[in-house]
Amino acid sequence: MSKKFRFLCTGALAGLTNGLFGAGGGLFLVPLLTRWCKLEQRAAFATSVAIIFPLSILSVVLYAMNGSLSFSTALPYLIGGAAGGLIAGRIFQSVKTIWLRRAFGALILYGGIRAVFLL
Repeated sequence: MSKKFRFLCTGALAGLTNGLFGAGGGLFLVPLLTRWCKLEQRAAFATSVAIIFPLSILSVVLYAMNGSLSFSTALPYLIGGAAGGLIAGRIFQSVKTIWLRRAFGALILYGGIRAVFLL
């Protein structure tokens, strides 16, 4: 199976997840990019962000066209998210890969527990 095909399948799964749930494609991307597409961990995290950004813009447009998006509600989250992204981007290179993996695993675990028990 070619690497290009693996990237296409991985991107399709991320797009499907992002479209269905409004976000979350990154949860699939990092594990698939590292294990199935054989990217190094840091490259997988960075690639995930690069993929999710345009997918999120597409989702915003579709949800806005559907009338399901409140820009006034989203604005504070956007500002906070941008600030957090800038801070994380600056410290990304100084964090050991093992801690990135653990933090990512904890985030997935937390999200799974919330999804199952706190709907």
